Amino acid sequence: VQLQASGGGLEQAGGSLRLSCVASGNIYTMNDMGWYRQAPGKQRELVADIRSDGSIDYVDFVKGRFTTSRDNAKKMVSLQMESLKPEDTAMYYCNANGWEATGRNFDSWGQGTQVTVSS
Repeated sequence: VQLQASGGGLEQAGGSLRLSCVASGNIYTMNDMGWYRQAPGKQRELVADIRSDGSIDYVDFVKGRFTTSRDNAKKMVSLQMESLKPEDTAMYYCNANGWEATGRNFDSWGQGTQVTVSS
């Protein structure tokens, strides 16, 4: 299963960006889909996770600013980022796990998309 992320870029503080990630492959069912980020010199951290039942977890530092959603038919997860801050600057990765039609489980990562927020 491959994930392709898009939508990053350069934005000013207070601005907005929308990230999207599409999954492809022999997918039978998708469980969790989520977004992580990694800033230079820091560990990768969870930003938001959306489960197959639609329930969502956000990390505290994005609550009220970021919104994630998924479209199961399109095998897509999105991250709408509002009120961006310079500390949101990072490489953003999408992640998805589930089961392939072969019966094998998968846990896949997208290639990352850079988000840079200028002050």
